[in-house]
Amino acid sequence: MHLASLQVTQFADLLGSDAPAPGGGSAAALEGALGAALTAMVCALTVGKKKYADAQELAEEAQAKASDLKRRFLDVMDRDTEAFNAVSAVFAMPKSTPEEKAARSSAMQKALKGCTETPFEMMELALESLELTASLLGRTNASAASDLGVSALSLKAAIQGAWLNVRINIASLKDRDLAEDYRRRGEALLEKALPLADHIYDTVLAGL
Repeated sequence: MHLASLQVTQFADLLGSDAPAPGGGSAAALEGALGAALTAMVCALTVGKKKYADAQELAEEAQAKASDLKRRFLDVMDRDTEAFNAVSAVFAMPKSTPEEKAARSSAMQKALKGCTETPFEMMELALESLELTASLLGRTNASAASDLGVSALSLKAAIQGAWLNVRINIASLKDRDLAEDYRRRGEALLEKALPLADHIYDTVLAGL
């Protein structure tokens, strides 16, 4: 099942059910896609407007980038669910003999790495989206300024939500060097992204 192809009500109903997936990772990716889509919308509302003639090239390029980021968020949302399903499948593996237990443990570690890669990718996409959104402050259609603020909020939720998923998965990784590497790189992304998201929101709010 491709989550990105579901209707909004279908996705929300599935998210609110007892199905183990989609969950927080999928919700974080969707938040990211919504944030990138809002940034693309603000650009679309700027393109072709005489009042913003000086910003046409910027708006067109940013619209294309934001649209691609939205697509990538939706792609990773589906891949994140697939990664979670791989973890769930490991629990069905036999564990009666030492050999079966070893195979099960190895499979679990491989699946957990997959479950860590996808939310980390969401974090990278969120930072990239925030940097793009910040570059538009004061340079695009002023009537849609509030939408840039909502974009920042959505992207902030996306990166923090993805970080929670990274953290819960690296806690179970036996490869502690890999776990530490994810922790270090994830914290570095947050250090850049969170102040940037707040800056966008505060700038937009101050101008309303």
